[in-house]
Amino acid sequence: MLEVFRSTSSKLILLLVIILVTSLQYQFWFGEGGYFAHQTLTQQITQQSEINTELKERNRILAAEVFDLKNGTEAIEEHARLDLGLIKPNETFVQMSTISTHYKPIYIDPNAKVDAATNENPE
Repeated sequence: MLEVFRSTSSKLILLLVIILVTSLQYQFWFGEGGYFAHQTLTQQITQQSEINTELKERNRILAAEVFDLKNGTEAIEEHARLDLGLIKPNETFVQMSTISTHYKPIYIDPNAKVDAATNENPE
């Protein structure tokens, strides 16, 4: 087998084949449209698909809201009440607070000798 590669033409052909295979491998891995570029594009497509799904859901909700505003008075009344605080004549408006009742009230006695940062008595 080694006797085949003793001539200059055989060595030249072997060198050309090695160069050809190397350039093809380089194009496959790093070239335009190669493996790494393909992986990057696949990842971008996946991310864009997720964004599109979220936007489609948002558009569906907005379209339903537009439909309600165009065809009914209940949605308009709801927006007027919530956004503008409008009430009907002879109606009492009660607004419920959304603040949790499980909060710790913050009150600092100005006469107390308490460190405000740690809320501890230094004595």
